[in-house]
Amino acid sequence: MTQYLEAPQGRRIAYERVEGQGPGVVFLGGFRSDMQGTKALWLEEWARARGRAFLRLDYSGHGQSSGAFEDGGIGDWLADARAAIGALTEGPQVLVGSSMGGWIGLLLARAMPERLAGLVTVAAAPDFTERGYWAGFSAAERAALIEHGRVEQPSDYGDPYVITRRLIEDGRDHLVLDQPLALPFPVRFLQGTADADVPASWALDLLAHAAGQDMRLVLVKGADHRFSTPDCLALIGAAVEEVLARAG
Repeated sequence: MTQYLEAPQGRRIAYERVEGQGPGVVFLGGFRSDMQGTKALWLEEWARARGRAFLRLDYSGHGQSSGAFEDGGIGDWLADARAAIGALTEGPQVLVGSSMGGWIGLLLARAMPERLAGLVTVAAAPDFTERGYWAGFSAAERAALIEHGRVEQPSDYGDPYVITRRLIEDGRDHLVLDQPLALPFPVRFLQGTADADVPASWALDLLAHAAGQDMRLVLVKGADHRFSTPDCLALIGAAVEEVLARAG
């Protein structure tokens, strides 16, 4: 059943929670996705079957949470996730971050490492506002963004994405690949080679950049950005199992 958390910033965050043993698992969704997606629902069933505590949530401007998507930025969605973990979970958690959720997970690792038992990312997209959108904009698009505060980008997932100047500027305040990134717990990165949104080279960059003693990258030939086939979902479950086992 969907419940709501009144976050300190005044935003109303929708979430669903399963009670169970710890360390719990927290699913962090992607850019303009919500907690009703295939991976989130599959992981909830996975957790229920094992008696494992589980939490999924909608960032503000996403799904059933308050606010408009165009008003948000990485810092807002990080604050939403941090507030939810702080208020709704106990003890260390294994974060499972999909796409932008991978970036949020890395930021949480930097902000509250004591609350992380481990991290699994699926097509992680750290710094995508800069490395993806800004780097890919034409001179005309950059000028329009600065002048009008927004540009529209086509999407394979429905309506065009509105990219705001605030999103780009706020993203620059939350980059993780431009400074040391310590991940002192078990980490598993999962990435498809046929991902049209997040290049496989980004996963290699992240693996090379992050510092940690228990870190692995799994490349799945032919898997796309959704990473939601039965085999891919099983890989996510196996990665979470492995992280939980190695977290002790």
